[in-house]
Amino acid sequence: MTGTEDITPKHTFLVLHDYGMGGLWWWVQARSTREVRETFAWVEVITDPETLARFKDEDLEEVDIDASRMPPGLDDLYAERAAQRGRAGFGVLTGRDIVHLSLLGENEDGAPVDQLVEVGPDGRRFRQVEVAEDGTAVRSGPDDWLFNPPVVDLFDPALTDREISRGDFEAQWARARQEDSGL
Repeated sequence: MTGTEDITPKHTFLVLHDYGMGGLWWWVQARSTREVRETFAWVEVITDPETLARFKDEDLEEVDIDASRMPPGLDDLYAERAAQRGRAGFGVLTGRDIVHLSLLGENEDGAPVDQLVEVGPDGRRFRQVEVAEDGTAVRSGPDDWLFNPPVVDLFDPALTDREISRGDFEAQWARARQEDSGL
């Protein structure tokens, strides 16, 4: 042993890449939840006991985090994270209960909007305000969305420039009209 190997024991984690209409699942052998999230973009480690019990006997692919090759689906998430690691801002937004961001997007008609989002540690929205070019603002929350997959990966270093203050978000939330989702 050269003294540089990590001898921390590995554990099995249930890992999900939620893409909205479904998800990809794996069992990943790793040293910690953080190691999983630092190694693969756009994944979450599932800790909910009911979900873990449901997948306990599923024939999911099992992956060692130190493997030289990753299975299809996980390989692209590994490559994306590898490209991010080492860049300024990598992982700066992680570990927080709430993060507020200003993202560029489109409304349902395809017009550009500034999407102000309040997200949790898994990148899923709690609340959102869409501000159109003309200044009109529409707010929405979980009851307005059919699906709520992660909209951001908080390890992504590109997001550090998109962070806004809670006060800026709350000001836009207060002036926005409620979305009429029809759900």
